[in-house]
Amino acid sequence: MERISFYDQISRNRRDSILLILVVLVFMIALISIIGTVYSPESSFFFLTIALIITLVHIFVSYNYGDRIVLSSVNARPADEKKETYLINTVDGLAIAAGVPAPKVYVINSPEMNAFATGKDPQHASIAVTTGLLQRLNRSELEGVIGHEMSHVRNYDIRFATLVAVLVGLVAILSNLFVRSFWFRGGNREERRGGGIWVLLVVVGILLAILAPIFTRIVQAMISRRREYLADASSAELTRYPEGLANALEKIKNVNTGKMQVSEAVSHLFFVDPTRSALDSLFATHPPIDKRIEILRSM
Repeated sequence: MERISFYDQISRNRRDSILLILVVLVFMIALISIIGTVYSPESSFFFLTIALIITLVHIFVSYNYGDRIVLSSVNARPADEKKETYLINTVDGLAIAAGVPAPKVYVINSPEMNAFATGKDPQHASIAVTTGLLQRLNRSELEGVIGHEMSHVRNYDIRFATLVAVLVGLVAILSNLFVRSFWFRGGNREERRGGGIWVLLVVVGILLAILAPIFTRIVQAMISRRREYLADASSAELTRYPEGLANALEKIKNVNTGKMQVSEAVSHLFFVDPTRSALDSLFATHPPIDKRIEILRSM
């Protein structure tokens, strides 16, 4: 596996974040403009302007508040300082080892074993774990998983992953709204408009809307598996015990059912894929668990 330095990974994630924003910016502007032009051709310039403003505002909100949106979407709650003291102390200790501020700690009520980190930078980061993870993992295994997520915080993976979750998710929502509104309001508009351009715009809009879920998965899959392998390696470096993380992965492989109630838009954030779908074989956002275990046990 190619060795990448900590600073190289930070630079790569910053570059990828900018590229992601540009790609989604173009996609959203195109989709909103088509929707506006289809329903009001005489106001196409107005809708283009609105599309640009909406997109820029959403990018601003996603960058600054994307972590809150993600945490809310999975019903994460702040960790209880009395009941989950060990979890909080583990996060604090590994944050010191990683040289980053201690992230806020959240808990998700789910029997599945999983975790994720989110935020725009190490100074504004959060780590969430499921109750299933807390109940089933021992000390070294939990430290391995938290170390993995702490590495995502240190490497700025969280910024890119959070932007993907919120921005790409919005594209899918807009696409779905377009398809639904077209079927409800389409009727004989083609005859009333009487223009080939309108028909072309409708076709393009529908194609964009249909392809949006696939587009979402492709962008998620662009989050290189190297990030997960690197986070595994960094966790082993932080805890000095790669076997702990390997054992945690083995338990997760044998216990998880892949039925967490989370959106596909945020599935790439998790330690392991929380859901299973037909698209996983084509656009998997996580490396195979067996391969991760093999690499860890070879260290």
